[in-house]
Amino acid sequence: MHTPKQSNIQILIQAPDLPIETRALTLNPTSTIRDLKLSLLPPQILDSFFFTLHGKILHDTSTVQKSGITPLSTIVLHFRLRGGGGDGGATGAESRDCYLNMYATKKPDKVDPNEQRLSKWTTCALSFEPLRHPCVVDRLGNVFNKEALVEALLGKKLPKAFGHIRGLKDMVPIQLSVIPGLESDISGSSAGARYQCPISGLEFNGKYRFFAIKTCGHVLSAKALKEVMSSVCLVCYEGFREEDKIPINGSEEEVAALRERMDEEREKVREKKAKKVKKGELGVNGDEDVSLDSRLSGKKHGIDAKAVERVDGKIEKNGKAVNGGDMVKGDIEINGLKRPKPAQPPPNATKEVYASIFTSSRKTELKETYMCRSLPLGRN
Repeated sequence: MHTPKQSNIQILIQAPDLPIETRALTLNPTSTIRDLKLSLLPPQILDSFFFTLHGKILHDTSTVQKSGITPLSTIVLHFRLRGGGGDGGATGAESRDCYLNMYATKKPDKVDPNEQRLSKWTTCALSFEPLRHPCVVDRLGNVFNKEALVEALLGKKLPKAFGHIRGLKDMVPIQLSVIPGLESDISGSSAGARYQCPISGLEFNGKYRFFAIKTCGHVLSAKALKEVMSSVCLVCYEGFREEDKIPINGSEEEVAALRERMDEEREKVREKKAKKVKKGELGVNGDEDVSLDSRLSGKKHGIDAKAVERVDGKIEKNGKAVNGGDMVKGDIEINGLKRPKPAQPPPNATKEVYASIFTSSRKTELKETYMCRSLPLGRN
């Protein structure tokens, strides 16, 4: 039986994703959708496009007749987006699983570095309460409220990070200068820094380096110590050495140097005690085995009481010799040992004089505006 030959049909093709105008094509109803693609596109990019008829996707293997294409029908050529699901990309289930896994573990909240720095410099390193008098600093430069640190030592609740603190000898009492106007804020509830350098006026907030002087406990900024180079404290005029300066909340290199110095000092103390135990100068508990008579007579330190009396009779408080003795200036000799005269501050040197060097020490209520920017504050 002879099958009648099917006549060709004419269709319209649109391509909104390509710069192709609507065109008319004549097709054989037995040809496939892939054959239709080959008549329009190169073979290398056939899989990147697909046809639709009334919103329905036409498969490449189906024929024009079976796809429901009738004469003068309009089919649309679309560009295939990869990875959308159902076309070789991720399925909806996979997308949902990835979404759930993303929120399965809670991410830590981001901490403002400025708030973290300010908190480190204005609160106790142990209790995280605002710093308040009395305060102490350890040998590594950490600042504490003395009450909280002593309670932790007595209760043996000190964290391992502060295991180097073994007693009161490892604490240095410090004196923090309150910013004028914040003296009434005893609880430290005000936002921002509460203390400052008594000389330069720089705030104790972590933006500037500060040192605690071990001999007197005053806390001064590095800028003040650099500008006024002196071997005495600029507040109380007590002498100190370079190793008596403890950097507060120092860098990793500074903390490592302080820890090394602390270990060396403890090693020297152990060696000194071991020598005294050998010589019998220390008791069983490590106390010095010195009788009460020797303590009262001064023999413990090798001081001749008669020589001290003779010196006391010859030397007045102002350093002048009496009873026919020579004039004494500078050094004082006791039992053959010279005692250096303590360092004296320059004449008329006071805390206010040193503070006048720094413009940051002068606090004023005047605010700089665009109309007075070129005028020096405090003089207009």
